[in-house]
Amino acid sequence: MVVKFETKPEWTEKWPDHVAEFTAATRAEEGNMWFEWSRSLEEPNVYVLVEAFRDGDAGGAHVNSDHFKKAMEELPQALVSTPKIISQSLDATGWNEMGEMRI
Repeated sequence: MVVKFETKPEWTEKWPDHVAEFTAATRAEEGNMWFEWSRSLEEPNVYVLVEAFRDGDAGGAHVNSDHFKKAMEELPQALVSTPKIISQSLDATGWNEMGEMRI
């Protein structure tokens, strides 16, 4: 999944701290493969979350967890709008090397 979060100006610099507990709890989930935050270079108030779970059951456990429910209550105060998401299931277990470039 890839999710874009547009923060309110007064929350932009505080966002990493605001999501730190949620991030740590999610990364500790048995079925979590990765949960990584980045910040847009073009829109500095936009944070992008790239996350993956082992399978649908692991994803279901995530959205039913207490820390997810808490985050859904606490994160909106810092946001301009509803986050945008791309959610797809892939047959992958991790990152592969880019085929067009070799280093």
